[in-house]
Amino acid sequence: MQPWPHKHIHTLANFSIEDYTSVFELAKRFDALKDAGTKKIPALQGTLVTSLFFEASTRTRNSFELAAKRLSADVQTFSPNSSSLAKGETIIDTAITYSAMGADILVVRHPSSYITYEIAKNLDALNSKTSVLNAGDGLHSHPSQGLLDLYTLIKFFSPKLLNPKVLNSKKILIIGDINHSRVARSNLWALSAFGADTILCGPPTLIPDKFLNFLKSPSPNQVEDPIKFRGSITISRSLEESIKIADAIIVLRLQKERMMHNLLSSIDSYSDNYGLTTEKLSLNSKDVPVLHPGPINRGVEISNRIVDEYPNCLINNQVSNGIPIRMALLYLLNKFKSEI
Repeated sequence: MQPWPHKHIHTLANFSIEDYTSVFELAKRFDALKDAGTKKIPALQGTLVTSLFFEASTRTRNSFELAAKRLSADVQTFSPNSSSLAKGETIIDTAITYSAMGADILVVRHPSSYITYEIAKNLDALNSKTSVLNAGDGLHSHPSQGLLDLYTLIKFFSPKLLNPKVLNSKKILIIGDINHSRVARSNLWALSAFGADTILCGPPTLIPDKFLNFLKSPSPNQVEDPIKFRGSITISRSLEESIKIADAIIVLRLQKERMMHNLLSSIDSYSDNYGLTTEKLSLNSKDVPVLHPGPINRGVEISNRIVDEYPNCLINNQVSNGIPIRMALLYLLNKFKSEI
């Protein structure tokens, strides 16, 4: 396995093909352990993983904590409502406090974009060995979700070999609220790294034309793109036409809690035009996989029949795959620390 080059994980924009390969090789091994009935290994015994979640979360938080426990790490859980934040303590000072307590990895979710960069910068200035793992920051990034979505698609298209190259030239349709979605941004970096061509479909208020140039926007302090040749991004306003040519579909939730303005004429109108139903799905002659990062607004962006009855609905697969992917990320960050 290649040496792991990242002390912190903020984004997939700076992931190389070797980085993706390291994550997927480990995830595959951890998957195999689970399938063999091994639920816990001592890989991170003595390591302290602290989850700092400033936003509500079911899947990501529990998935990370379960991943840490399966690696035999000690898990420390932060609760904003009972913390010193109520007394005026800053987020940075909270992170520094947990680092001083001995946290090896801080798993951070926060409504502010780029906050994990600020936390990492302050910790590094103190020569802290603590790593920061972004579990979702504002509208910027959700790297573990991007990785598990990619892993889920690879397992679908290449179940035996798990070869990411199988995505080359595949048309991946992402439907919905791209503008407010950190998941979509991570998906764009991940899918394009392996040559997938992404179609973004939704109204102009949720998918502005600026997304055509998304892959030309590096992250803070990033000098160059580690991926030489990426897949393309196109924008479509017709769901029906997009479905006809899609090889896979990712449906996004309407993120009403992040919308600063009234961007839709009505929820019913959005659902009529961009909600995924079995009738619309039947326009595609293939049995395309359907993904959704959750939580689901049933009957708004996706119908009950697809969630409950469509055989290639991979929503539960995504949840299951999130655990080995997050185990791999925790393991690699700990590996980085042991190698320095």
